[in-house]
Amino acid sequence: MTASVRGLAAALLLAAGLGLTACGSDDADRAAAAEEHDHSGGGPAASLEGPGDDYAGIDLRDPFQRPSFTLTDSTGAEYDFAGATAGRPTLLFFGYTNCPDVCPTTMADVALALRDVDPALAGQVQVVFVTTDPGFDTPQVLGEYLDRFDADLPTQFVGLTGAAEVIDQAQLSAGVPLAEDEGRLHSSLLLLYGADDQAHVAFDAGNTARDIAGDLETVAGR
Repeated sequence: MTASVRGLAAALLLAAGLGLTACGSDDADRAAAAEEHDHSGGGPAASLEGPGDDYAGIDLRDPFQRPSFTLTDSTGAEYDFAGATAGRPTLLFFGYTNCPDVCPTTMADVALALRDVDPALAGQVQVVFVTTDPGFDTPQVLGEYLDRFDADLPTQFVGLTGAAEVIDQAQLSAGVPLAEDEGRLHSSLLLLYGADDQAHVAFDAGNTARDIAGDLETVAGR
């Protein structure tokens, strides 16, 4: 099976289990999304849980391989995701800077988690935010947006943009469903890769900064 086919299969699994999140949805939509993202027991995402339940986040029954894609970072330079992050604890998220809720909440939770772990570990972690709205999110826009979250951290968040078709392929290779509605309907999944270049755990809107911090320490210790 090719990498692209594996990525598509994983994306279909996550689309069925976790679905897409509409940023800025009304109260009814948010309530439905909260119910959909509840993996505490019996919810759709529970099918992704591995038998050991080793993490506070979502145990991925079949670990996701660290994807390979090249986009443009906030300095305008090419960024080879697989090459730049290989062997390092890495958090990967797809969203957009004008998102009013899910994206800033996720980035804020990541920042809080990194402040909660040992500074030496925080300095090792790579945080990569890939835009689902490349028409608006230029390198400069991404840089200014992420500076709101990482200013006092020992590691800088990486913002990536590029051609829409490359971003689509990046989502498929990462195993998340493709964003829709010009990027505003996107996955809420935050993937955590370890030194083995696999993601054994992921987080969604139901997880907290404490969950992320605890699982970062678990992944880093393996």
